[in-house]
Amino acid sequence: MDLADCYRLLGITSEASVAEIKSSYRRLARQYHPDVNPSDRQAQDKFIAATEAYQFLLKELDRVTVAQTLSTPPFPTAPTTEVTRKPKPTPPQPPLTETEQLLKRQSYLHLQQLLKEQRFPRAIALVEGLAQRIPQDLEVRQWQAIAYSRWGRYWVNEKQFNKARSYLKKALRTDPHNKSLWAEVEHEFRRIEQKL
Repeated sequence: MDLADCYRLLGITSEASVAEIKSSYRRLARQYHPDVNPSDRQAQDKFIAATEAYQFLLKELDRVTVAQTLSTPPFPTAPTTEVTRKPKPTPPQPPLTETEQLLKRQSYLHLQQLLKEQRFPRAIALVEGLAQRIPQDLEVRQWQAIAYSRWGRYWVNEKQFNKARSYLKKALRTDPHNKSLWAEVEHEFRRIEQKL
């Protein structure tokens, strides 16, 4: 389960406050709790999924808060005007057609394989093409950011720091609401600093 799944399961956006997250979870818990739906297996599954999403989100938010508290300042090697500006809220997604869902599912499996094999240029080409085909899909944007981030990490390991910074910044611009991605990119920028 990733952050996008958690927000989707709880019916909130990534801009939601902790209070909104808790409120949404309580509403879903009241609706799908096993005591309210003793013989409805589907409701129980929804209750479990909502509980897991809620716990994952709170844990992730705590981790990010601690990381932000410990880091002074974040991304010191990156231009602050470009990396830290607050993103605009994203509008709700229209539903995907059956063809788009199939394309997305197949592309995801192929993307996983390419990333596993460290074929980053092909992975980026695949996910950029998918993002052009389904520009409104938040998950596709998240996959695109992950591909950029992995390619940036590869360049850090190869000590090609300018290329690494470029792809790491591109990852943040692509999916600016993903807090775990921010933490991962921050870690890579620190690695760059240590190697300089």
